[in-house]
Amino acid sequence: MPARTALPHPMNATASTLVSLQDITKVFANGVMALSGFDLAIRTGDFVSLLGPSGCGKSTALRLIAGLAEPTTGHVTWPGSAHEDHRSEIGFVFQEPTLMPWADVADNVWLPLRLRGLSRQDARERIFESLSLVGLQDFAKAYPRELSGGMKMRVSIARALSLKPRLLLMDEPFAALDEITRFRLNDDLLKLQRELGCTIVFVTHSVYESAYLSSRIAVMSPRPGRIVTEATGEMPGPRAKDFRTSARYAALCAEVSQILSEQTDEERA
Repeated sequence: MPARTALPHPMNATASTLVSLQDITKVFANGVMALSGFDLAIRTGDFVSLLGPSGCGKSTALRLIAGLAEPTTGHVTWPGSAHEDHRSEIGFVFQEPTLMPWADVADNVWLPLRLRGLSRQDARERIFESLSLVGLQDFAKAYPRELSGGMKMRVSIARALSLKPRLLLMDEPFAALDEITRFRLNDDLLKLQRELGCTIVFVTHSVYESAYLSSRIAVMSPRPGRIVTEATGEMPGPRAKDFRTSARYAALCAEVSQILSEQTDEERA
């Protein structure tokens, strides 16, 4: 299959590289090779979706960026960063909210700040600022058992945002939610990125979600995973509410679906 190359939109053409993964191989202790020849440069302000079949190494790539795992070979670099420990610049939202059931919403958001030595009083302003960003400022004293699935995920996002990250990593955060809630949180996530100016790397299995959210869709091969091509979802301005019914959205979904289909056909051949 001939390589497709995404053409950057002019407004991002000069954006600096925030983090770069170069010729990454990741082999686990049991001998499974999750990634091989994996290359990805993430620019400041990007919304990059990693899209591919189950088991292709999407979550592994996210963990390598986060510093939660080390590559077997290759390099993860942060050009121009003044921080040696890049985990301080990263917020991570997992597939499950992983909230502490015995703690209220405010204390769940406080957790990463507490681990960094901030007292409850010192963290108070940042906690409520983060809850306001996700529309849960009135639920600070509620407990996880009192929240819907979508609200729990909002708490998880608020917890990640409390760190004021340059880079937000999200591992299929909306996969278990109903479609209506998922659509609403997709819109909220785009609004948050516009307001905060953060960079997002988002793992998903959904062609439709990746096409709706992303400035760049990085399509991965089956295991061992690598980026086989990119599709560009960049727009000249913010997505309007009717983007899901637009010809541009339909064309992007069709393009990405075709790429995935070609990958499946190659795997079977």
